[in-house]
Amino acid sequence: MKTIITLTLSLFAFIISFAQTPYEKGMAQGLELWDSGKNTEAIALFERIASVETNNYLPNYYISLINITQAFQTKDEKELNNLLTKAQELIDIETAKNPNNAEIMILQAMLHTAWIASNPMVYGMSLSPKVIGLYTKAAFIAPENPRVVFCKAEFEIGGAKWTGANVQDLCKQVEKSIQLFATFKPETAFSPNWGLKRAQVVAENCKK
Repeated sequence: MKTIITLTLSLFAFIISFAQTPYEKGMAQGLELWDSGKNTEAIALFERIASVETNNYLPNYYISLINITQAFQTKDEKELNNLLTKAQELIDIETAKNPNNAEIMILQAMLHTAWIASNPMVYGMSLSPKVIGLYTKAAFIAPENPRVVFCKAEFEIGGAKWTGANVQDLCKQVEKSIQLFATFKPETAFSPNWGLKRAQVVAENCKK
């Protein structure tokens, strides 16, 4: 169930070359810092942007995404709790502003998944239905969003490993997400646009 976010330097180079406003330059720099593995610096920059861009969900979105991604990669219980608690606080803020933001719903589902991945026996039964519920609601709001389709399918594929369920239909959903990635147009240069590479990896695994 581990979700790996892959972002490319070429994308950031493209964004930076067109960045004009302080907001654009700051967001581009924050994403580049994250891509370079400088998570602390990236988060600090996004926090400064969030303090100014109070009606823009993206700075808090990326802070949460960085923390959630790190949470999947740590084995330290205290660090995991700190990362996911911080991410949850920001997700709650953005959910209150716009409860129908599909990208924030994906983040919330990913956060629950991180808890499940850390201890399936403790969190699996209580949080798995919430994850499916979030993806189902997000799919109703944004059915053409490739991350909604892919992340839901990946989560259910992970669950199938425990139940022994057939994943053929789920693999078809992964393929569908790849098709959606080909036509998906983010709202802005900094709107979420990740997931294709991970979907391609999962699709290849489906063929094995």
